[in-house]
Amino acid sequence: MSESSPEPDAESVGQTDPLFPDALFRNKKKKGRFRIVEAPTPPLEAPVADTHAHLDLVRDPSLALARCAIHGVRFVCAMADVFENEAVDYDKLDAWRSDAEARLPEVLEASQRALEESSSDPKAAEDAVRASVCPLEVPHVRIAIGCHPHYAKHYDDALEERLIARLGDPRTCAIGEVGLDYHYDFSPRTAQREAFRRQIRLAHKTGLPIILHLREAHEEAYRIMEEEGFPEAGVLLHCFNLDWAVLEPWVEKGCYAAFGGPLTFKKSDEVREAARHMARGRILTETDSPYMTPEPMRGMECGPEHTVFTAARLAEVLGSAPGEERRELLEAVYESALSLLDRAPTPWQASREEGRS
Repeated sequence: MSESSPEPDAESVGQTDPLFPDALFRNKKKKGRFRIVEAPTPPLEAPVADTHAHLDLVRDPSLALARCAIHGVRFVCAMADVFENEAVDYDKLDAWRSDAEARLPEVLEASQRALEESSSDPKAAEDAVRASVCPLEVPHVRIAIGCHPHYAKHYDDALEERLIARLGDPRTCAIGEVGLDYHYDFSPRTAQREAFRRQIRLAHKTGLPIILHLREAHEEAYRIMEEEGFPEAGVLLHCFNLDWAVLEPWVEKGCYAAFGGPLTFKKSDEVREAARHMARGRILTETDSPYMTPEPMRGMECGPEHTVFTAARLAEVLGSAPGEERRELLEAVYESALSLLDRAPTPWQASREEGRS
């Protein structure tokens, strides 16, 4: 999340706008009108991953997953919070995916119809429906769960036991988002630091990677990570939107950084420069949906399907031209996401499963 921007409310992320039943991208015009935004052109040559999506906060999760299928988003890491919404993603994930598969034909049809109504060239409209060269496939979804620093004041032994139980679920791929938020201070800083340390220790215990939310606290978070030890399974800085000087020490420790909407923002040159310094095997893409909608759709609700705009901008920033160069880059970024967040169950998770059987 942004260090300088407040977390947007429902209206600011477009959740009071009409919910269009198609897979098209739009931005707002004056007087309540909306304009269709062309998906990345030419179409992306490889699948992409959204490594951070709050699916439970998106107005229609199954529609979002159907849109992902059309736009080539093949993997999504859904975020859950053990205090705020522990059970939602775990209980509803299978239904969201099956509903998405069932709705794909109608979403495609609605997209075709909307494009034909807005275009004088039916053939161009037909071609534009499919923004990806990948075959239609509803994304595979894994879940990350932790206690956000906003709720750190509620972190106690009982909450940790609930978290441990969820971490044993083989669908769980990471602990997160956890960390420090010294911008809002919704929880006392002492409580934030203690909850952060305890969850780092859980990452060591479970063998799972950890996903970090850091705001105005990178230096202190780094010191805590050094004291507790960087988990061998990996550390991911979510929604990085600062400069290379902040990111460099984390990269030197082998951490990953995920870039989302801020990479596309007009005044975020320092974020793009940071991405240029990154080792290719440590760069990931995300949305933080329903927040942080990329350009040129800012103000609309963000969904995991919007990852394609960040991926296209990332390729441009890194100098990978459409075609073979971009395909190689996007494949590498996608494989990095899977290697971090779509692993087989850890030995700790496997032992938990055996204990339940």
